[in-house]
Amino acid sequence: MGRESTDRRDRTRFRRRSFLKAASASTAGAVAVTGCLGRGRSPGQVVMTAAQDVAGIMHSDGDDPSIQKALWDAGLDEDIRVEIQTVVSDSASRMQTTQSALEAGRAPPDIHMMDSGWTVPFILREQTVNLTERFPEDVLGYVNDTYLEAILETARHPQNGDLHALPLFPDLGFTLYREDLIEDAGYDTSGWGTDPPRWEEFANAVRDARDQADLNYGLTTQAAAYEGLSCCTFNEVMTTWGGAYYGGVENLFTAGDRPITVDDQRVIDAIRMMRSFIEGEEENTLERYPQICPAAIVQWTEQQSLAPFSGGEAVSNRNWSYAIAETGTEEAFGENLGVMTRPYAVSREEAQYADVGGTAAALGGWNLAVSPFSNREEEALQVLEAFANREVMLTVFELGGFLPPNLDLVAEADPNDVGPVARYADVVQSASDNAIPRPATDLWPEQSALIYQAVNGAYRGAQAPEAAMNDLAEELEQSEAEVQTNGN
Repeated sequence: MGRESTDRRDRTRFRRRSFLKAASASTAGAVAVTGCLGRGRSPGQVVMTAAQDVAGIMHSDGDDPSIQKALWDAGLDEDIRVEIQTVVSDSASRMQTTQSALEAGRAPPDIHMMDSGWTVPFILREQTVNLTERFPEDVLGYVNDTYLEAILETARHPQNGDLHALPLFPDLGFTLYREDLIEDAGYDTSGWGTDPPRWEEFANAVRDARDQADLNYGLTTQAAAYEGLSCCTFNEVMTTWGGAYYGGVENLFTAGDRPITVDDQRVIDAIRMMRSFIEGEEENTLERYPQICPAAIVQWTEQQSLAPFSGGEAVSNRNWSYAIAETGTEEAFGENLGVMTRPYAVSREEAQYADVGGTAAALGGWNLAVSPFSNREEEALQVLEAFANREVMLTVFELGGFLPPNLDLVAEADPNDVGPVARYADVVQSASDNAIPRPATDLWPEQSALIYQAVNGAYRGAQAPEAAMNDLAEELEQSEAEVQTNGN
């Protein structure tokens, strides 16, 4: 993609800021369900589900860029037009909507936008079209060779490895911080981007910067009882303590016969650290970890936690790439915005399980799957083929702030074209190297709810961390045992 004119670039930035305010890579507030219902569709009209963050950049007026124009430029037949059936942005609600449509054999939608955390259950239920069998070899090769492997794993059949969905964008968890305020408080952050500090150093730096700048908040994050806690924020914290749900990364994608390790001491200590951040020196906390989080985080999701940070009232915020795009502009914090993956308490060498410990970044993102009930299957497959194009990925990145599934494009992109995220290409690469997926099995929707309820309760002090994790371990063991009993 060539560089835009100044006027066009300014229009693009304005649209990006407007849509990102409503965006969340994992979950956020609800959006009314609208869009095409399919009656009297024109030939070549393909209906795809998406939330408003994607719907808002699919089409444009005049010469302004859009995803649709990029798809046509990538070779999509100009008789094929993608219409968005707008759905809520809350992940759990979208899963239920998708499930209802597919169980009823209803189409349109022709293309379902599926959370990377619950794509696999639909693959296992044979409710997606096998792309390995339908994609041209060159397209399939490009995807397998260049896309982030961790996001591809969420779109493949866990038994045979066939690709059943095309990643639209991955997302990765980042810790955003006010580099200027922390430096003013006497801390050297020069290496934090790719070599984050230990949790203790980070927490003290945030406290000191908050107090010196007389801000209301230190660290804001997501800790409500919802999918974002179990898949992402707690998954990150637990991993950086050397803990794991199921004894290590190798056990994430096959349910039924795997260890349950949520009651290990390091998982409990991760919760106790968060209790310290919320409550200070109270019961079920850890020494040397100061109070830096508002108690309200136990009710906050992405946008609620970002607002105090973007408004200049917090030192640090844990969020997704869209938050970098929003707060890293010159109108916001510019180069005073620091970005890194998570601090850590236990190094990988010190961890008991493989591929945990050290810094971590939760893997989020969304995949596109073709419905097997669509009567526009050929056209829908052509749409997905066009999405697997460098310029289309850059357009989605430019207009929406969503990371391309080929992360090499982040380093190649000009920040003038795609916004501030490109300035942190080395951090994005570090995040992809340290990405921690959620356990995306067919049991995950059920187990996720058990986890986020238990962790949120422990964060709130409703139950001691050890007792909460012991109870959770029993519930997860029962869930796994049902798989073995049913022979799945």
